[in-house]
Amino acid sequence: MPEIRDLRRRRAQWRPAMSPIVEDVVRPRDERSEMFTRGSTVRSTMEFLGDLLPSAEVVKILNRLSAADRRTIRTVADTDEIPYRVALALWRSVDESLQSTDPGWIDRSGSWAIERAGMRLYSGLIKKPSPIDFLTQQISLFHLYYRPGDMIVVEQGTGRAVTRLVGFEPRETLFCRRLNGGWSAALRIAGGRDVTATHNRCSLEGDPFCEWELRWR
Repeated sequence: MPEIRDLRRRRAQWRPAMSPIVEDVVRPRDERSEMFTRGSTVRSTMEFLGDLLPSAEVVKILNRLSAADRRTIRTVADTDEIPYRVALALWRSVDESLQSTDPGWIDRSGSWAIERAGMRLYSGLIKKPSPIDFLTQQISLFHLYYRPGDMIVVEQGTGRAVTRLVGFEPRETLFCRRLNGGWSAALRIAGGRDVTATHNRCSLEGDPFCEWELRWR
């Protein structure tokens, strides 16, 4: 129970202290439309790169970023909130280095993020008796990584579920592919076998929203 209370506290800290109506009045429009992620998103990416590449290659990736973004990545804590654009800038720089030689890196980094950082921070939410228990639990794991928006289950059956991203704009297919790896890792940890995660609808390819079809035995 202490772990669940701590998770609820973290989720509450993520939300603005003011009511939405007051917040809309006092916050600039561009800030209201900005999206955010947790520091663990970029920290887990950097840990993944540290295992994958020589340090000189990691330095090249970071040098493509702005000085402000490099400073954020270097100093951020796991549960700090940062602009989502920082994570996007990092992923795009990594992809510039690896897309021709290792195009699947982003999927594997999503699995890494769940298996390492995710289990360190939120093991009580990930290690469930079954994939369905993981997918339908009361506390949203998405809320602990990104805002605004949510990931909701729109279909479920024996060994199958469809999840939909609502209220969050990926802006880049790297986000979607990273979630492929994250879904696969989370469902395996929750006891699923022969897990597949298929990104069958994508808002960046003309669909009204992003969906993932998840299957397991």
